[in-house]
Amino acid sequence: MTEQQASARSVDRIDTGPRFTDNDAVRLNRMFRGSSTQELLEAVIKDGLAGDVTTVSSFGAESAVLLHLIAQVNPGLPVLFLETGKHFPETLAYRDELVGQLGLTNLINLKPDAADLAAKDDSGLRWSYDPDGCCEIRKVIPLAKALENYDASFTGRKAFQSSTRANLPRFEVDTSDAQGRLKINPLIDWSADDITAYFAEHDLPAHPLVAQGFPSIGCSPCTHKVAPGEDPRSGRWKGWDKTECGIHTPLTDEGELPPGYEPFL
Repeated sequence: MTEQQASARSVDRIDTGPRFTDNDAVRLNRMFRGSSTQELLEAVIKDGLAGDVTTVSSFGAESAVLLHLIAQVNPGLPVLFLETGKHFPETLAYRDELVGQLGLTNLINLKPDAADLAAKDDSGLRWSYDPDGCCEIRKVIPLAKALENYDASFTGRKAFQSSTRANLPRFEVDTSDAQGRLKINPLIDWSADDITAYFAEHDLPAHPLVAQGFPSIGCSPCTHKVAPGEDPRSGRWKGWDKTECGIHTPLTDEGELPPGYEPFL
């Protein structure tokens, strides 16, 4: 084979390997040890450190912080919102308010497939007897399809929100994705006081339901008020053995971090 033929063959080859491996995530965590959130966002968004990136936002109680930080770097970054059809009207109004105030120019509303809804949740009541199945139809599947277009995504998860998030690193490989997509948690080491201070410093509007006792806000049928001192996410899927909707699966089946990961690096 000539050198020219070898070069052509290499161009034709389809790379079926994962975008990122656990080793990549460990390296990135070590690279950004001690870096500020803003430095991390600048490197990932402006310098293309993680390829094509998006952010996933619930436009919930604390969402304004990450969205504001991102808007300072690139207000045109794609913002994915899962329009489940079950949100509080206050959340939809808050979404529109934040998009306008922060100057976000690339909001993408993801809706569940109409055929899936007709076949699996025609009554709209699946949340009442199978919340996992409801989340699968309305959140997990639409988001998985959308993320096929990206190499990495930001999340707004923070360690203080729940015990299941207490040991998450800044960078992790999405274990639900065979393509090795990177999941980035820029605010994982922020405290509740940090969030409150940032809201005040930048005069960010609060989600209207926070003042009514909802520190964590999801779909209306599965979100309840939380008593003072309780886990902020204890009002989600109250009465069910469920703490996540399914779009975040950071830990192993034993509830541990994958080999090589360290929290808060």
